[in-house]
Amino acid sequence: MTAEDAAPRPDGGGAAAAPKKASTTLADGRELIYFGDSADWAAGYPDLRDLGAIHASSQVRYDPLLGEWVIIASHRQDRTFLPPPDHCPLDPSAPGRLTEIPAPSYEVAVFENRFPSLFTGAGGADQPGLLATRPGHGRCEVVCFSPDHAASFASLTHEQAALVLAAWIDRTVALAARPEVEQVFCFENRGQEIGVTLSHPHGQIYAYPFVTPRTARMLAMAGQYQRDTGRNLFDDVLAAELADGSRAVISGEHWAAFVPHAARWPYEVHLYPRRRVPDLPALTAAEQSEFCDIYLDLLRRFDRLFDTPAPYISGWHQAPVRAGRPGFALHLELFTIRRAPGKLKYLAGSESGMGAFANDIRPETAAATLRELEAG
Repeated sequence: MTAEDAAPRPDGGGAAAAPKKASTTLADGRELIYFGDSADWAAGYPDLRDLGAIHASSQVRYDPLLGEWVIIASHRQDRTFLPPPDHCPLDPSAPGRLTEIPAPSYEVAVFENRFPSLFTGAGGADQPGLLATRPGHGRCEVVCFSPDHAASFASLTHEQAALVLAAWIDRTVALAARPEVEQVFCFENRGQEIGVTLSHPHGQIYAYPFVTPRTARMLAMAGQYQRDTGRNLFDDVLAAELADGSRAVISGEHWAAFVPHAARWPYEVHLYPRRRVPDLPALTAAEQSEFCDIYLDLLRRFDRLFDTPAPYISGWHQAPVRAGRPGFALHLELFTIRRAPGKLKYLAGSESGMGAFANDIRPETAAATLRELEAG
């Protein structure tokens, strides 16, 4: 990130101190990074497993009708699927039970996925033309939020959430510096209904070799709006939502959370910093601190929506590494596919076939429900 990427900081706030971290190598050569005060101590534990070589294959193929790249990673059919709790590979290692985390405890751990959709060593050659194909170069990482298998992000303390945020920032900087990477996406899938195959509290980071379709569409719309009005689309959308107020959920000094005017999902919240910045590394220490409080509040409200904690997807929308950075606005999108206790929002014919969403709940009603819930 260059100095001109971030908007001026009228509050004079600076960046937060970098977290303590230490890197080590797993038995098959993948990188593992510990974050937190225990990082150096944890990194001293070697991976004693007898792991075979990783056999992975990744391509990205171009869809000329939609102008989008699609990842083909057939080796992921064999990835770990819903192991019993006492065989979770994201728990700390213990005597007689070796996992992906060699240390007997940790605070936050990030490692290269053993079953990656994208990876630096992807073989093959570029095939140009109408049906273009390229090697799936990139990187996929797993972010373990806590050593406690029964925890969730919503159960973290402010300090624990701040360390996860620091890890996201650290990895965004490192991955964006790789020559093959065009966009970095930090996200969490939570709940079996979403498709989660490991129940341990964790998220993922994808470093893509292309700009993702959703971001490309945002950039195109923002560019057209800038040409038509001379104004920034993200700034104006945020201002319009704040002025309307009917879909506001939480408002802070540095952040605002609201259900979007045209929400696609039953309960969907967008969380924006009030100061437009392109990505996570551009946040000040004050913005980072308040984010943790507001985000934990939102997740705890989601946990109280139904009779059981809501399954959700939460993802950071950051500016691409090179394209469209000055006008893009960092924001987080959080949504659940559950529309009522025991009922899911299925993406059937209209949504999956045509990309035309029909929401079962009015956004104003969803926002009112979330406002009324106590975070617990």
